[in-house]
Amino acid sequence: MFFGWLKHYMPRSLYGRAALILVLPVLTLQLAISVVFIQRHFADVTEQMTRSVVLELRHLTETLEGAPPGRALPAAQSVAEPLNFDIVLPAGETPMQDQFRSLDLSGRAVVATLRNGLPDLLAADVTVNRRVYVWLDTSRGPMEVSFSRRRVSASNPHQLLVVMVVLGALMTLISAIFLRNQLRPINRLANAATDYGRGRLTRYSPSGATEVRAAGNAFLDMRGRIERQIQQRTMMLSGVSHDLRTPLTRLKLGLSLLDDEEAKPLKRDVQEMQDMLDGYLDFARGVAADGRKPVDPRSFVEAIYADATRAGRPVTLGTMEGEGQVPLNALAIRRALGNLITNADRFATRIRLSYALTDRALRLTVEDDGPGIPEAEREEALKPFSRLDPARNQNEGGGVGLGLAIAADVARSHGGMLRLGDSEDLGGLRVDLVVAV
Repeated sequence: MFFGWLKHYMPRSLYGRAALILVLPVLTLQLAISVVFIQRHFADVTEQMTRSVVLELRHLTETLEGAPPGRALPAAQSVAEPLNFDIVLPAGETPMQDQFRSLDLSGRAVVATLRNGLPDLLAADVTVNRRVYVWLDTSRGPMEVSFSRRRVSASNPHQLLVVMVVLGALMTLISAIFLRNQLRPINRLANAATDYGRGRLTRYSPSGATEVRAAGNAFLDMRGRIERQIQQRTMMLSGVSHDLRTPLTRLKLGLSLLDDEEAKPLKRDVQEMQDMLDGYLDFARGVAADGRKPVDPRSFVEAIYADATRAGRPVTLGTMEGEGQVPLNALAIRRALGNLITNADRFATRIRLSYALTDRALRLTVEDDGPGIPEAEREEALKPFSRLDPARNQNEGGGVGLGLAIAADVARSHGGMLRLGDSEDLGGLRVDLVVAV
C-alpha cells in the first residue's frame, strides 16, 4: 500500500489518532491562510502604500531639480516637511546595494516597488529603527530621504497571525475536551473487556454515542452467555460427579468385604474412577470462582514447595526473582501447580519450582528431567481429556488428561497463558504458567 509507511509514525491509541485528525487540518488551514495573507493580501497592500510614497518622492525630486541655484535645499525642505520626510543634501556615505532582512517579506516588497518606481534610486535600506532610508541621485548630488516604515507597510501584520493561533488553540482545546468525553465510553468498554479476559468481572454500563452503546450491549450479552455456559458446565459436571460418588462408595464398601488379593485390581479401578471424578470437578471449578487477593509470590511458591515435599515429591526450589504483591485466585493457582507437579512426578525423578515477577506478569515455572513432550504434540497436550501415547497411557496411571487443561484454563482466567517448552538444565519438560499482574 502506498501509505503503508505512515503506520510507523501514526499514534497507536485511538485518542492520539483522533487528535491528529483534529489538529492536522487546523494547522494546515492556518498555514495556508498565513501564506496567502502574507504573499498576496499583505504584499498587495504594501505595494499600494509604497507606490503612494513613490509619487511623493518623485514630487520631491522634481521640486529639487526645478529650484533655482542656492534655493534647492529650502525648496526641497518645503516639500519634505508636509510629507514628513527627513532629507539630507548632500547625503553622506551611500550604500552600494539595497538592505533588507531575509525574512522581512514586506521589506522586500517595499524595496522592489521603490526600485521599479524611482529610476534615480541609488539604494534603499529597511533594516534600521522601523524607518525607510532612500538615497536618490539628483543634479545637486546624492540625497538621503528617510520616513516611517508605517507609511509603506502595515504596522501590525502579526495581529492576524496571533488571532489565528490563539483561536486555533482555543478551538483545538475545546475539541480535545469534547473528543476525550466521546472516547471515555470506548475506554471503559475496552477496560471491561480486558478485565473479563483476565477473569475479573467489573461493573459496566453502556454509555456514549449510539454505536458505542450498541457495542457495549453486545459485550454484555456475550459476557452473560459465557457466564451461563460456564455455570451450566460446572453444574453438569458437579451433578454427574456427585451422582456417581454414591455407587462408588457402595463399591468400596463391597470390595472391603472381599479378600485383598481378589479386590486389589477392583479397588484400583474404583480409585481410578474416583480420580477421574476429582479431575472433572477440578476442571469444572477451574474458572468458576474468582476469589482474588494480593499474594506474595515468594511465600506462595514456598508453601507449594512445602506441600509437595510433604507428599514425597522430588521437588527443589529454583530462582525466585521479583518482590511484591500479585492479585491471584490462590486456590486455583495452587490447584494448577499441583497438577503440573503431579504430572512431572509421574515421568521424572527431579522437579524444580521457580518464579519470576515483572511489572507486567508473574511467571511460575515447573521443570523436570523426564522425557518431555515433543513440540509437535504440545498443542494437543493442552486440550481437555488428551492423553499422549505411549508416555501418558491411561493404564499406566497417566490420569484422565485434564492436568494441563486445568492449568491452561486457570492461566487464561488470570489473563495469561500456559507455555510448554524444554528445560535447558534438567533436560525434560518446562511448563511456564504466566498470569497478568
